[in-house]
Amino acid sequence: MQVQDTTVIRNAAWVIAWNGTQHVYMRGADVAFAGSHITYVGPKYAGEAARELDGTNRLLMPGLINIHSHAATEPVNKGFRDEIRSPGFWHSPLYEFLYLISVDAKGALAAVQVAMGELLLSGVTTAVHLGQLQLGVDSNDLYEVLAQTGMRVVIGPMFRDARWVTRDGHSVDYDWDIAAGRGDFEKAMRAVELAQSHKSGKLFGMVCPAQIDTCTPELIADAFAFAEKKNLPFQIHIAQSPTEFFEVARRTGKTPISLLQSIGALRERTILGHCIFLDHHPWLHWSTRHDLDVITESGASVAHCPVEFLRRGMALRTLGGYIRRGINVGIGTDTYPHNMLEEMRMAAYAARIIGETVDDVSTSDVFNAATIGGARALLREDIGRLAAGCRADIVVVDLKHPAMMPCREPLRNLIYVAGERAVRDVFVDGQQAVKDGELVNIDLPAALAAVEEVQQRGSAGISERDWARRNIDRLAPIALPIADGGEF
Repeated sequence: MQVQDTTVIRNAAWVIAWNGTQHVYMRGADVAFAGSHITYVGPKYAGEAARELDGTNRLLMPGLINIHSHAATEPVNKGFRDEIRSPGFWHSPLYEFLYLISVDAKGALAAVQVAMGELLLSGVTTAVHLGQLQLGVDSNDLYEVLAQTGMRVVIGPMFRDARWVTRDGHSVDYDWDIAAGRGDFEKAMRAVELAQSHKSGKLFGMVCPAQIDTCTPELIADAFAFAEKKNLPFQIHIAQSPTEFFEVARRTGKTPISLLQSIGALRERTILGHCIFLDHHPWLHWSTRHDLDVITESGASVAHCPVEFLRRGMALRTLGGYIRRGINVGIGTDTYPHNMLEEMRMAAYAARIIGETVDDVSTSDVFNAATIGGARALLREDIGRLAAGCRADIVVVDLKHPAMMPCREPLRNLIYVAGERAVRDVFVDGQQAVKDGELVNIDLPAALAAVEEVQQRGSAGISERDWARRNIDRLAPIALPIADGGEF
């Protein structure tokens, strides 16, 4: 690289560097990058540089990796799905509430900008976007919006053979359309190949049959074969509700994990979306305890998204237990808020509550999941770490932010106290996407205004889509009554 391509951040108070086997702290270190790659991490960079940035009072860390998000739909659910009830389905929102607020193509593009903006502001440089083909968003439009954010995005167009239908709030019917599922798979393959060849160089593909219970074994097998042929990661929602677990057991006599294994789609490239309700989970009272061993032996990864499930009182049993088994775990946000640091904080707290000990999971476990765990799940070794030769994905944290002081331990301060408030700058492939705490490429206020309009517009027909013809105020009453007026 030429000198004019090189940037060095000098004398950083703390650097989370990669020593070849693990993350380590360095004090008073420099980080240099040229073009899209890091060229140096260590003390007193001696090379020439066209640009020098002051790292005094700064923590430099690798960009975080979000391996599971639904950016095109979930921002519109804020204030709606926070504490909805669905007692017939263990309070899972999947069967009664998932798509009640309709999102059109224009709204989906605005939602994507909101979600990706929130992720960047919380230190994410690589995100998986799991999208619905049925929204009618043109792939070219979506890809342009995603590329303009400055984020590295792995795109997984979802497809399935059946959709969930409930007519009574306690039982699920599966509306099967095998031909439509096959057609959507064909569309998804073309969309993935289009992403892989995008001119930005920041878009990548993932193969995503939507859910283990809505796809035939034949569709899952063909999708996995395509992922292997193209050397792509493969992700499927699995073990995400008791309803799904018992339905798969009823159909096949197998747990969802055992079914996926029998299809031949449980391997190292497989990412298991959520993976909470395994056969050891106490809510299920199942007769076997095989699932964790099967996952461990397969080398598959788990996409852990704690916040959305904690809203329902659901949690992994436990995050630390999965990690100690040798299962690779990455972290995703799934739904709103698309705040990776909040997700990491809740991952630690939930594991300690469920495990009934602070020893269940450590800060380094959670940080590893959000960096190298995500990289491994995405079949990459050049992201999620600060080392020469890796991608220049760098997050700069302000150690003088009040929430970061006093700063004996910067990573704990960031995860458990400051969160995204202390993130000042974010570089993706050496290009700045966040500067002084502001998004460089996304007009977040405009995107939020558009999403608010979508929420209002999409809420109008909820009673027509709900099986019991309830409107939004019956489904999700506001937290406090509105006063009629007068003085208090």
